[in-house]
Amino acid sequence: MSIFDMFTQEIAIDLGTANTLIIHNNKIVIDQPSIVAIERSTGRPIAVGEQAKHMQGKTHEDIKTIRPLKDGVIADFHASEHMIKEFIKKIPGIKGRFIQPALRIVICIPSGITEVEKRAVRDSAQKVNAKEVRLIYEPMAAAIGVGIDVQKPEGNMIIDIGGGTTEIAVVALGGIVCDKSVKIAGDVFTNDIAYYLRTHHNLYIGERTAERIKIEVGSAVEDLDVDIEDIPVQGRDLITGKPKEIMVGYKEIARALDKSIIRIEDAVMETLSLTPPELAADIYKTGIYLAGGGALLRGLADRLHKKTGLPVFVAEDPLRAVVRGTGIALKNMDKFNFLIK
Repeated sequence: MSIFDMFTQEIAIDLGTANTLIIHNNKIVIDQPSIVAIERSTGRPIAVGEQAKHMQGKTHEDIKTIRPLKDGVIADFHASEHMIKEFIKKIPGIKGRFIQPALRIVICIPSGITEVEKRAVRDSAQKVNAKEVRLIYEPMAAAIGVGIDVQKPEGNMIIDIGGGTTEIAVVALGGIVCDKSVKIAGDVFTNDIAYYLRTHHNLYIGERTAERIKIEVGSAVEDLDVDIEDIPVQGRDLITGKPKEIMVGYKEIARALDKSIIRIEDAVMETLSLTPPELAADIYKTGIYLAGGGALLRGLADRLHKKTGLPVFVAEDPLRAVVRGTGIALKNMDKFNFLIK
């Protein structure tokens, strides 16, 4: 081992549209919202992650909150670089060191990403003292995180519903055979809910409130096995301009999300239609795996099962499946030949 290796730390990053997760020494050390608060007059970042999220929708004119990633790719280079730097500084094994260690990083990226977008991710990582950066496609990382042996000559289908994109892929022999990346995921669901309440109840709500509704009473179907209580939602009445409160239930949210879920179903069917017959036979036996925050939407697995006729399994802790897979790829960096240099 060279002296250089002694000062090298290895980290795996799931740079998500909604949340950023980082693994260091086999542990998830960062799990924070991908948000940066910036002072408009100076352009200086003042908060990242959880701290910036609390400011969202409550800022005055000199502070703006930015989500540096849109649809799974970097939309604001400066903000994303600052965010990655700040998160890395918070890692317990790196925090407070006199000499900043060199880093070996594996970052996951959406499968529909362009070369320019890949370069933006790589450049952001290199600005934080990374001596080696490898990229892994999100569905591949999700498949590894779910516990699939991706190297085997066996077809597996994975659907990763994140914040910005839904990644659907069939993986076999350490590669992606066919895939589809659609820009319909958690953020679109949140917007659907806000739009529905605006048009059906004349209630104007913020992004954070819509997000809370999605988590508490979000559903993909109107007839759930379990009964979920309606929740109170506060916002501004568009007619009177006064604050008001209404009760919202899961049946209404299922109607609000219906169009977006149909588009995800169509993308799944399209991917299945492109699958080579031998792999289709495997998928018939192994079923479909769901990962990402969107997998937590009540009734979604049942709905996909009805549409495809295949068994659908939700990953254990789906929010962390991608970062876990990225962490495993980091440990096997030399063995996995599908990591992109």
